[in-house]
Amino acid sequence: MGTRRMAGMDTRRGFLRAGVTAAVGAAVAARPALGAEPPAGGGTRANRIAISTYSFWRFLENSRVPIDECIRQSAAMGFDAVEILHRQMDGEENAHLQSLKRTAIVEGVDLCGLSIHQGFVSPDAEVRKKNVEHSIKCIELAYKLGIPTMRVNTGRWGTTKDFDQLMKDRGIEPRLPGYTDDEEGFKWVIESIGQCLKSAQECGVLLALENHWGLGLTPEGVLRIVNAVNSPWLGVLMDTGNFLEDPYDKLAKIAPKTVYVQAKTYYGGGIWYSLELDYARVAALLRKEQYHGYVALEFEGKEDWRTAIPKSLGVLRKAFS
Repeated sequence: MGTRRMAGMDTRRGFLRAGVTAAVGAAVAARPALGAEPPAGGGTRANRIAISTYSFWRFLENSRVPIDECIRQSAAMGFDAVEILHRQMDGEENAHLQSLKRTAIVEGVDLCGLSIHQGFVSPDAEVRKKNVEHSIKCIELAYKLGIPTMRVNTGRWGTTKDFDQLMKDRGIEPRLPGYTDDEEGFKWVIESIGQCLKSAQECGVLLALENHWGLGLTPEGVLRIVNAVNSPWLGVLMDTGNFLEDPYDKLAKIAPKTVYVQAKTYYGGGIWYSLELDYARVAALLRKEQYHGYVALEFEGKEDWRTAIPKSLGVLRKAFS
């Protein structure tokens, strides 16, 4: 083993000894041993546990962590994979993308998801076109990174300019003047996502529509779009923390179409809100639908990520093993 590799391992061990060794150990211990007998019941198998690079940043001022460092820390903690937040990337040139891919290969983790922001809820055709072009560009970035899944949003009406206020309003905002319902909005979103499908298929990047703010605020809204698009290259991204009331019934509705999961935790109290989520229950409803894909942590609490993320990994390992 080379000196450079040994130095990296020493650094990582030092990091773990600084306060997360016990939590990481518990998380790794919860992972089924290689060669162990499969669980009773036949085809059940553990989900691979990933982490979004957002968990290291959370849009907190002066807290941005470079993607390559997120990958290294994620590997040190024992995650299987890393989801990249596009807004957190330092560049899009190919050399940088391949460097990130190399880091993931060396560290032994997958790059499993690219999480992007775009909005199709606009009466302005030029705005929608720019967002389609942005989405297609990001599909191509995912392809270059070897990432198989990309998060997409519906976008929202945009009448609430302050995100903190939007969260106080539970994600609900007024429509633009002149619109009494969401019918036109759904039409714009369905048409816009449809324009991204050819690139998704050519690049082999599965699009996952998140239950997010805007027209994705309800399970009915998410499913209306996915069913209307009706493509094998569009599924549902289940975010466990974005249904603020009666989450389990709503999560169960989107579970059959789910192709990717983001799982939120809130150690130290949520930055915008906190939910007491029963991950054994969430795992059970996904298991019922034979979901075998990634479960990616989105830590959204105020606690230091160095202690909160390993604890979160332990919770998810236990629930999804």
